Amino acid sequence: MKNLILFLLPLILLTAACENKNEDLAETPTVVAEPIIEQYGYILNDFNVIRDTIRKGDTFGDILFANGVPQEQIMEVATKFRDSFDVRKIGVGKPYVLLNSKDSLNKTQVFIYESNNVDFAVVDFRETLTIYNSQKPVRYEDREASGVITSSLSATMEEQNLSPYMTDQLANIYAWTINFFKLQPGDRFKVIYTEKFIDDTIPGGLKEIKAAYFEHRGKPLYAFKFTSDSLGKISGYYDEQANNLKRAFLKAPVQFSRISSRYNLNRRIKYYGFKLRPHRGTDFAAPVGTPILATADGVVTKSEYRGGNGNYVKIQHNGTYETQYLHMKARKVKVGQHVSQGDIIGWIGMTGNTSGPHVCYRFWKNGKEVDPFKEDMPFSQPLPKELHQQYSANMLPMKEILDCISF
Repeated sequence: MKNLILFLLPLILLTAACENKNEDLAETPTVVAEPIIEQYGYILNDFNVIRDTIRKGDTFGDILFANGVPQEQIMEVATKFRDSFDVRKIGVGKPYVLLNSKDSLNKTQVFIYESNNVDFAVVDFRETLTIYNSQKPVRYEDREASGVITSSLSATMEEQNLSPYMTDQLANIYAWTINFFKLQPGDRFKVIYTEKFIDDTIPGGLKEIKAAYFEHRGKPLYAFKFTSDSLGKISGYYDEQANNLKRAFLKAPVQFSRISSRYNLNRRIKYYGFKLRPHRGTDFAAPVGTPILATADGVVTKSEYRGGNGNYVKIQHNGTYETQYLHMKARKVKVGQHVSQGDIIGWIGMTGNTSGPHVCYRFWKNGKEVDPFKEDMPFSQPLPKELHQQYSANMLPMKEILDCISF
């Protein structure tokens, strides 16, 4: 028996040692390394990070002095480095970041001010004062989308979780060929667009539409963006035959409005005893304050208040065409000023003889007022034939992708 105990004792001790060893291993805590966080070119783990936004009454000096930065350094930034960072121009609501020391002083070592979601300024107080401007990394990604109009273009965009800016871009692309206030249920679109991502993952919004297809009242309309540095800087949208989508005149002087009264030389109004009162303009109804756009390039020949016209502007476009815009709340342009197509020249109002907020848009051809919706409007500068081959090489792959996108 004694011999048996002596034989088993080493095994018992070994088993106990293994059990104790396993217990020790089980009790040893697992150390998880802190993830390295890098932003603005700094390892944020090395600092106490404070994120905030500029509030009304905040100044650069107040923020930094409250975080331990001496007045002489604050004054040096404010006076010597205005070209790089003007502390007087920090804006309410803009975000900023303080990188403070990890000690009892918790003093700001780096101040970062974001002027927008990409650009930022850095003031580094460590050792030698350093001030510079930089940008967050930006990545661009091509994406596809489509939709069918149910009530409005903007509502369809919202249903598809697409940027509201896409509505504006499509309206600008097709401004010369589609009345966007006359879209119908069943109209549909496809787009190839580029989306921006900041710091690789944060959505930064729509950059541009590269190609589009819009089917309005059953009529298909393609649009392909084309840019070329040869033969002068050329950039615009063209159809599959390389025709410029841009016309010399916009379809309407107001975006997303409605026509409340058309050009009608035989109009009779009950209020005036059904007497003949021709209407030589087209009325676009919209809320007061809606921007009014110049429908084509030209020079302002009238900008004044007069009788029934109220505040109005008249533009001479060339030897053939003139346009006039009546009943403005306010005018933005002066006589002699050159305006470009799409420039804001005033805002919707109710001045002069009018029963509701709208702009009366009048159109002259060779000195005679005409209905612009019955005129065959001239195209803008066509794409030079020398660029057609280059355009086709760019357009055909895009068209193939568009045709394969389902609604």
